[in-house]
Amino acid sequence: MATITSLGVGSGLDLTGLLDQLQEAERGKLAPITQQKTQQQAKISAYGQLQTSLDAFQDAVAKINDPKLYQSLSASVRGDGITATTTASALPGSYRVEVSQLATSGTLASSRVDKKDQALDLQGATALKLNFGNGDSVDIAIAPGSTLNGIRDTINANKESGVNATIINDGEGYRLALSSKVTGADASIDSFSFVDAADAPVTGPFSEAVEAGAKRQGQDAALTVNGIAISSAKNQIEGAIQGVTLNLAELSMAEGETASSTVNIERDTLKQREAINGFVKAFNDLKGVITKQTSFSGDSETAGELLGDSAVRTVESRLRSVLTGGVEGGELSTLSQLGISLQRDGTLKVDDAKLSDLVANNPQALGAFFAGDKKESGLAGKLGASIEQMLGSNGVIKGAITGAENRVKSLDTRFERMEKSIDATIARYRSQFSQLDIMVSQMNSMSSYLTQQFDALDAQLGRKK
Repeated sequence: MATITSLGVGSGLDLTGLLDQLQEAERGKLAPITQQKTQQQAKISAYGQLQTSLDAFQDAVAKINDPKLYQSLSASVRGDGITATTTASALPGSYRVEVSQLATSGTLASSRVDKKDQALDLQGATALKLNFGNGDSVDIAIAPGSTLNGIRDTINANKESGVNATIINDGEGYRLALSSKVTGADASIDSFSFVDAADAPVTGPFSEAVEAGAKRQGQDAALTVNGIAISSAKNQIEGAIQGVTLNLAELSMAEGETASSTVNIERDTLKQREAINGFVKAFNDLKGVITKQTSFSGDSETAGELLGDSAVRTVESRLRSVLTGGVEGGELSTLSQLGISLQRDGTLKVDDAKLSDLVANNPQALGAFFAGDKKESGLAGKLGASIEQMLGSNGVIKGAITGAENRVKSLDTRFERMEKSIDATIARYRSQFSQLDIMVSQMNSMSSYLTQQFDALDAQLGRKK
């Protein structure tokens, strides 16, 4: 008998369709595993959102845990274009600043030579001596027969020269131009000369120019602060006002003019309010994520992914404990005294008027409440420590994510094993159906043969009659 290559061909039964139905029924056993894996993956995603919100809240908490925030001052300037910046040591106040002279660098030009690359007659000089306004001098060794280019390069290569050198073409020839690296009368280049090995001056044709305009003496900045005269070698003046740096560099004024400005040093209340309101917003955003993830409207299909989750309950419980616990030992001990109240839905609400009054009139108490005198002594420090613990490698969030990931791996293993079991079952069914197909085919063949024989016998008996 020929081998049957397709189920049902021998028997005439729809064994292939029946096998497909059995296979579909068997694979239905995989659906619960797939559903559980989908749920765990959704949980991992939800934990990730929770972690991101906690990270953002941690950043906001860190900002209000900085004692410098409550000491910060800002400087505003009215008048001609000076600028001012403050440090923590500045004190509130108003200062009248009048600038009569800016600090400048000294400049000096040499006499003229025809070519910048021609050898100069230096009369045996071995060094160029640079003399400065404070009486100091710097000797720069030069080679015999140096050119103007060579002297320029030698000066610029010497870090201790105190000047920058360049070459200027005045239309008739070339000059060596020197300018002091820093401003002020003491640092000003005053003169230069050539000396021999014995440090004796050498007279030669190449020398310091004496004509008008070839030399400009450097000068100190001159100003008054509330009528007190101040001199500075720099245009960036520190210490004239406690904790304040005045920058005159952008000031443009003609000779003989006086530039007047008023510098107001005030508490930077905006920065403090922004930080505290940012803390409240970050907490409310975190609360919103938790509410969404744990929501339940009576329909399990729309329930939050972390409904009833122990990790979420732990996060909420710890944060609520710190927020309501307050701080001991200071003028302010609870958030409500700052105008920050915990609402029935778990969010925080700010009384702007109350908070603004504290920021303006009692920043020290705010600093003591949030930042304290140690890293974890204020409310922000306690919150930061709690969040850091929850987000740490052994924290509740990491543990929840790891647990869900391990369950996904376990479900993948179960799925794989179940799939192999189903494949084996279907293979067994296929073998049994194949045997059934052959057996029915044989029976059908036997039935057909017997029918033919009986028909033939009936025909013979009929003829005999």
